[in-house]
Amino acid sequence: MQLVVARIGRAHGIKGEVTVEVRTDEPELRLGPGAVLATDPASTGPLTIETGRVHSGRLLLRFAGVHDRTGAEALRNTLLIADVDPDERPEAEDEYYDHQLIDLDVVTGDGEEVGRITEISHLPTQDLFVVERPDGSEVYVPFVSEIVTGIDLDAQRAVIDPPPGLIDDRAEVASAREDADGPGEDA
Repeated sequence: MQLVVARIGRAHGIKGEVTVEVRTDEPELRLGPGAVLATDPASTGPLTIETGRVHSGRLLLRFAGVHDRTGAEALRNTLLIADVDPDERPEAEDEYYDHQLIDLDVVTGDGEEVGRITEISHLPTQDLFVVERPDGSEVYVPFVSEIVTGIDLDAQRAVIDPPPGLIDDRAEVASAREDADGPGEDA
């Protein structure tokens, strides 16, 4: 199975280094020196990582055969793709690869069917499950432990405890402000 592990950004310096937008939780495993990665578009690869380092919080990579800024700039926006055994699981117990979560049935704790995960949306603050409802509509479920209470890969399901309004239209509106004087009265 192939997984996108990074996207190449702009060139850095004049010696062929590029910035990389990491899309894996295991960059040291997937993006280490010597790793050979397929690319999208395929015409730019495969690429072999020659060196890697972190500079100002960004990962910088240099690839074999790319030794100047022009060559590095030509790789911009290329996706880096790693071959991964489909049965491989991340090291941490509560981590999952996207392909393991796609097509899981989503149910509430009491067994109510919500839908099926069709996509994982990776946002800066958190990940979201894009869940297709039985009627064809979509609902977005934040992938946080307070809402997603369990993932059972063997049973192919994700159990959620949705707050009011997440999967239905019965939202509860709460106000942090208490109106002690009541409406229309001046204090």
